[in-house]
Amino acid sequence: MKRIIALATAALIVVGCATIHERHHDRAEQVIRVTAKKFEYTPNEITVKKGVPVVLEITSLDRHHGFQLREFGVRADINPGEVTCVRIVPDEGRPLPVRV
Repeated sequence: MKRIIALATAALIVVGCATIHERHHDRAEQVIRVTAKKFEYTPNEITVKKGVPVVLEITSLDRHHGFQLREFGVRADINPGEVTCVRIVPDEGRPLPVRV
């Protein structure tokens, strides 16, 4: 039963990410896949363009992680086996540090 619930939850998360892409498709959204593992994110820094929406699709390779982008007021929990989508719209073109 727990396995069915976990699979259903994962399916809803994937559908949620797809919905984000469809809803903002007209804005040429940039999708970046990020992986988390013990004390590191890959990539650990990305560059974004001013005004271009960015969706970070974050997955954990090993355990629960916290994810934070202080510059954008973003905080998310990353759980193993799930994809967490974080959407931002940068107001400046600058390197965007990915911090734990």
